[in-house]
Amino acid sequence: MPATSSPLDAADLRARVQAVVDEVLAQQGAVLAKVSDDLTPMVDALTELLSGGKRMRPAFCYWGWRGAGGDAGHDDDALRAAASLEFLQACALIHDDVMDGFDTRRGLPFAHRRFAGVHRGAEWLGSPENFGVGAAILLGDLCLSWADEMLLTTGFSHDALRRGKDVYDEMRTELMAGQYLDLLEQARGGGSVERALRVVRYKSAKYTIERPLHLGAALAGADASVVDAYSRYGLPLGEAFQLRDDVLGVFGDPKETGKPAGDDLREGKRTVLVAIAVERSTPKQAAVIRRHLGDPGLDADGVTALREIITDTGAQDYTENLITEMLENALAALHSADIDPQAREILTGLAFAATRRNV
Repeated sequence: MPATSSPLDAADLRARVQAVVDEVLAQQGAVLAKVSDDLTPMVDALTELLSGGKRMRPAFCYWGWRGAGGDAGHDDDALRAAASLEFLQACALIHDDVMDGFDTRRGLPFAHRRFAGVHRGAEWLGSPENFGVGAAILLGDLCLSWADEMLLTTGFSHDALRRGKDVYDEMRTELMAGQYLDLLEQARGGGSVERALRVVRYKSAKYTIERPLHLGAALAGADASVVDAYSRYGLPLGEAFQLRDDVLGVFGDPKETGKPAGDDLREGKRTVLVAIAVERSTPKQAAVIRRHLGDPGLDADGVTALREIITDTGAQDYTENLITEMLENALAALHSADIDPQAREILTGLAFAATRRNV
């Protein structure tokens, strides 16, 4: 791999994943078209959502498979299994967007807003917002179903698919549990750093890196030592990945992230960053946090005030140091793992790509 190339593009992975995604959308679109032409907007919405992206989860799954000695004769099957994670991710994003209640992702309308706009433009009966939420929930459910179908229609042996499905099932349960814990933390008004890290672990970290690695390892028939090494690498790295997301959600450039400045603050996300700031705040700072955090109408001045508190309490520096520590622990585990050398090199690059990014 040339030094200037992204590890996400090694083995032409992103382009190949996109080709699989496009193929599945075309196939499933044809199935829906047999039901009714009225379902075309569902496929259009997914085509837009699944166009491009980092493809982080497929990359960890595919290189986890390669690292565990996956049979080269099943390379296309491993790619399809890895690409199925894009549909799981789409399900999570669509449902998360409904729960968050905001308007845009990467400058495009969220699915529920998109369908509400269709309803409003056609002047149909009932509430456009309720229609949009209902359509988005069903769209997310379709993605979840198609993800499962993609994995189970690969050409792996029955035993390999059984091993992979066990990982897949646990990953999906953890993801939904993490989503609920996130809702719960916001309803409770947040709490300790430990509780915030628990949300990070189950809502994002495990299904972003550790479980995709485990899926690849299971399909390759890896032994327990490789699976353990992938956990020691993948779990801290997944947590660092989400912590980077949290920092970008507060301090990121909207031109880079595709999200309005301070969106996580408007939403009132109870992140590790916020938990540390609350824990270390003075009574005056705590009052500002209570007044502004979670205000949907939060303006630029309010964003600035919260950013200053997060910086002044040392919460930003603490989080950055935590990211660095987690990255170092992940790399140490990876470098001691008994896996394919090329895969180790790519997974090393992916670790930096996951934690040193601006989007």
